[in-house]
Amino acid sequence: MTRPLSVAVAGLGTVGGGLLRLLRDNADVVTARAGRPIAVTAVSARDRSRDRGVPLTGLRWYDDPVALAADEADVVVELIGGSEGPGRALVQAALAAGKPVVTANKALLAVHGAELAAAAERAGVPLAFEAAVAGGIPVIKALREGLAGNRITRVAGILNGTCNYILTVMRERGREFAEVLAEAQKLGYAESDPAFDIDGIDAAHKLAILAALAFGRPVAFDAVHVEGIRHVSALDIGFATELGYRIKLLGIARRTEAGIEARVHPCMVPQAAPIARVDGVFNAVVAEGDFVGRVMLEGRGAGAGPTASAVVADLIDIARGRSTPVWGAASGALTDAPSVPIAAHVGAYYLRLMVVDRPGVIADVTAELRDQGISLESMLQRGRSPGEVVPVVLVTHETREAAMRAALARIGALDAVLEDPAVIRIEPA
Repeated sequence: MTRPLSVAVAGLGTVGGGLLRLLRDNADVVTARAGRPIAVTAVSARDRSRDRGVPLTGLRWYDDPVALAADEADVVVELIGGSEGPGRALVQAALAAGKPVVTANKALLAVHGAELAAAAERAGVPLAFEAAVAGGIPVIKALREGLAGNRITRVAGILNGTCNYILTVMRERGREFAEVLAEAQKLGYAESDPAFDIDGIDAAHKLAILAALAFGRPVAFDAVHVEGIRHVSALDIGFATELGYRIKLLGIARRTEAGIEARVHPCMVPQAAPIARVDGVFNAVVAEGDFVGRVMLEGRGAGAGPTASAVVADLIDIARGRSTPVWGAASGALTDAPSVPIAAHVGAYYLRLMVVDRPGVIADVTAELRDQGISLESMLQRGRSPGEVVPVVLVTHETREAAMRAALARIGALDAVLEDPAVIRIEPA
């Protein structure tokens, strides 16, 4: 029999444990598809005594994960996480030692992906990361290999299951953000400190990776505009439904004449759009190519099984000797397309104001919009409550973000407007 591919795994948490179980339970399938067995021979984790549901006897154990780079294993799998610290140090050391690396670490790739890709290229070894974006959905292979013959014009998706779950429950049950977040934490869908998810950082890491692959340029996390979902209210979700939309946290990267636009923020998408119907903890990614048209992939974006599935897919490629440049092309073939700031974005907007119901208020608001060259498509105002605070909803035609921001600053200063305006960008699909 062909010699097994030996693997050293750093991190035996949810994903690491799932990886060991998958390689044990599906050993026959993996061996057939890899052309040889894949065996974990060395591990590193903080707690040796924890029961991970699989036997660890006979494995070489390292307290220092970076020491795995010097182990005799053929491949290093990094499942520690984080853009700095031992995860980064291990990947750097493994590549420097000429070892192939498989990682699920989206933060590391988003922040240091250009540096690590160069190191992998110098060493002539793979740096594989299918598990870093959208869990078990094979979106990395789809962009880098399946759609390699296309010029990608746009890639967008629901990239964070926690946010998608919260927004789904808010819509289905009419509940407020804070209440649903607390429930998601109890169910294990949200961390005790949920900021990484709900403030959009996790989705932005993933979008930076997708944009680099889609547009063939070095990863540029700092260029991604990021907003989270803390300020989405049940009131806005109700109005969205009335207007024929659903609110989703989307990551969107688009090629424009000026360069690459990359942004993460809540969006209103038409209810008929396929991505609008992706609910709960599921993820989805849409890619648009000049020859293939629109492709959508949907599935579980996190968890032990889906993420381990993606790690094993990369290990099978390495076992078979299949390798692709990290960002789809050698570093010298990547473009230097500039990043387009959010202020240059052009689109339609949903605007909700809480105003004192008195004559002239709407005229004052529309005058500020008019002065910035912003035209209205529709307006919603329910009933009359003279002297009371009422919501007013405005939907604009396409306009430039800079103009909308200027108008909002002036509208928010009107004495009849009692809260900061709520603004959500509208995406056509």
